[in-house]
Amino acid sequence: MDSTNHAFFAPCPRGLEAVLADELKDLGASDIEATAGGVAFRGTLALCYRLNLQSRIASRILLRIAEAPYRDEHDVYDAAKAVRWQDWFTPQQTIKVKVSAQHCPLKSLDFVTLRVKDAVCDRFQYARGKRPVVDTHAPDMLIAVFLDQTTCTLYLDTSGDPLFKRGWRKSAGEAPIRENLAAGILRLAKWTPGTVLFDPMCGSGTFVIEAALMARRVAPGFGRQFAFEKLLSFEARSLSDLRAELKAAEVPAAPGLIHAADRSAQAIASIRANLTIAGSVDAVTLHQGDVLELPAPAEAGLLVTNPPYGHRMGDTEELRAFYPRFGDQLKKHYCGWTVHIFTADLKLPGLLRLAPSRRVPLFNGAIECRLFEFRMVAGSARKPRPQDQSPRDH
Repeated sequence: MDSTNHAFFAPCPRGLEAVLADELKDLGASDIEATAGGVAFRGTLALCYRLNLQSRIASRILLRIAEAPYRDEHDVYDAAKAVRWQDWFTPQQTIKVKVSAQHCPLKSLDFVTLRVKDAVCDRFQYARGKRPVVDTHAPDMLIAVFLDQTTCTLYLDTSGDPLFKRGWRKSAGEAPIRENLAAGILRLAKWTPGTVLFDPMCGSGTFVIEAALMARRVAPGFGRQFAFEKLLSFEARSLSDLRAELKAAEVPAAPGLIHAADRSAQAIASIRANLTIAGSVDAVTLHQGDVLELPAPAEAGLLVTNPPYGHRMGDTEELRAFYPRFGDQLKKHYCGWTVHIFTADLKLPGLLRLAPSRRVPLFNGAIECRLFEFRMVAGSARKPRPQDQSPRDH
């Protein structure tokens, strides 16, 4: 297989760049450089196949095709037309151009998109006598263009559907957080498959299903297809061998380590259906019940949750009543546990009356969030109320 050392970029949810860099290193990438919104690295096309199947945190794997300075749209057109696109795919394949930018001086990204599309089609007309057709819905090839203040970078998307689409979710729009964000949070929380994990407000179960796949060593992209399979350089045998290697590396999950609960019977039915598709029913113990009444499933472990209260409850008074009670529940019943709460409510520690040991800024799409860590020890560090403070506290 081609052993050329190519340049790549892996975008990810903002805030997960450092853990994605660690994951890419573990999987064999080199020259790794984390930047805002993703990680640049180098590797072979064989590594590209592997990362598409095995990365739990990347959103896509983009292959860098060209980079050039620019001042206006004509320069961008020239940069795109100079690329030998015919070496990568055929004019019979459909294309889509997607432009993103940061500190870009050009007025219209839509016009830049049009110019890049024209350049690619003009190149094919010159080289092959035929122009590819644009398909904005389900293209064979996505050409991603990134413009900063002075440089235009052209990529081919090797993933196709975003990598967070693992194939286990029975319906879209079910989850408040994406699978790769959940996997990144588990890595930030330093969860390992030998540690008890509990999500007491699990919804459709994103955290625990990702954990189950990790525990079973299942490659998250094992059951899906990728855009790199449509490249002229694609080697089916290499992909087949990789799939066989990854399948052989799977292990059965140890029962009793991963737990999920929700007060909604519908949520429990939903997670059970998702677990069935993911082949992980035996890996997760399900409980139906209210988080304020459920006992801890073990003496120690890691509690990770994204409280639905806020968009499901919506009532400020109800929230004000819930969070202090949840904080009390953690203090009473979770001594010896480490708690990670992912939330868009930046005032959460004050509402819980707990002092976080760590707070990590993350983004759920465009929504700024925090991952708060609380170490629950006997006599947990409860934030004193103003009336509790003694004069020496001031």
